[in-house]
Amino acid sequence: MHSGFPNIRHMRVFIEAARTGSVSAAAKRCHLSQPAATQAITGLEANLGTALLIRGRERLSLTESGGAFEPRASAALRHLRDGARAALRADSKTSRYPDFDRSVTAAQLRNLIAIANHGSFTVAARHLGLSQPTLHRAARSLEAIAGVPLFIARPSGIRLTPAAEALVLGAKLAHSEVRQGIEEISKALGKDKGTFVLGSLPLARTTIVPRAVHAMVSETEGVQVRVVDGRYAELLRSLREGDLDCLIGALRSPLPAEDVEQKLLFCDALAIVAHPNHPLAKRRELSLEDTLVYPWIAPPKETPAGQYLFNTLRIHERDRTPVRVVSSSMVTLRGILSQGNYISIVSRHQIAVDERLGTITALDISLKGHLREIGLTYRKNWRPTETQSLFIEYLHRFSPDPS
Repeated sequence: MHSGFPNIRHMRVFIEAARTGSVSAAAKRCHLSQPAATQAITGLEANLGTALLIRGRERLSLTESGGAFEPRASAALRHLRDGARAALRADSKTSRYPDFDRSVTAAQLRNLIAIANHGSFTVAARHLGLSQPTLHRAARSLEAIAGVPLFIARPSGIRLTPAAEALVLGAKLAHSEVRQGIEEISKALGKDKGTFVLGSLPLARTTIVPRAVHAMVSETEGVQVRVVDGRYAELLRSLREGDLDCLIGALRSPLPAEDVEQKLLFCDALAIVAHPNHPLAKRRELSLEDTLVYPWIAPPKETPAGQYLFNTLRIHERDRTPVRVVSSSMVTLRGILSQGNYISIVSRHQIAVDERLGTITALDISLKGHLREIGLTYRKNWRPTETQSLFIEYLHRFSPDPS
């Protein structure tokens, strides 16, 4: 079974046949001969490795695999249409081909995504197993079909125009839908296969994600969970572009983008921490002032913990800032705390294992307004597969009680 983009024209014919129950009607809607439409459907079924339509006496009907794939294929084509329209709106010139998404091929979309991901014709060509001149010609062919500029050469590589960025977004979201459709076909065929691509911020990596991953691996066969670490802005972009299925970590307020939704898992408390051997570790009823004579490891300002440190505790307004290190890495935090009398602020849930091991301790400092909402972020209208829904269930199960 092919895991990439199937032939887009074949998908379009299949969707019309499913809607009308007729190959001849689908052929008319797609401006093809009936034999060509029949060949397109046969080609798609061969590509996916299963029958999609049952040919009855009066009309066609969907097989179980066809019923699983049709909504995904339809959503994929809508994403391509929306991406093409957004590309045309992003360019001041009027394209001669307002419906150019109907002429784009799967190969052109694969090439476009590779160029966008790598920022270079040469690197993208190497990734695709093509020669650089071949990829360059294919890219310019797509540009001619769109009727608007897509690529701007620069010394360090290729920059996408706003029109190209809009088209890439549609292509990536379409690819995500196709991937989910192929996985649902596998499920319908009794094959326990599928993927879940999870963007994970530091807090969730300690216990929630490892437990959920272990449960998923233990209860399924052939299912792969891919955990992607990174900064929030990078992960959010990957989520919006369809490269991630879901993002777990501290929720943002206000909502970071109009095309995503957030769902609460639990509330987590912040704590001011140090190494157990720190001079303040055994003292009680400390104040923030007691910590300011020691060097601080501060989380970046754009993180929720950093916002609390700077906006609520206003540590930067001190006559002399105690912040000497800025990092959101738990590995870095553990290492530096063990080297000397450093102070930091971090999620209490995030250091639960370290507290049990005796490598980090929370200082006895009372904080106000320090609860953070932890949860999932996903695209609006995202429809998880059965396998993906199971993994989300595990993430809920291994999260603390939200109360």
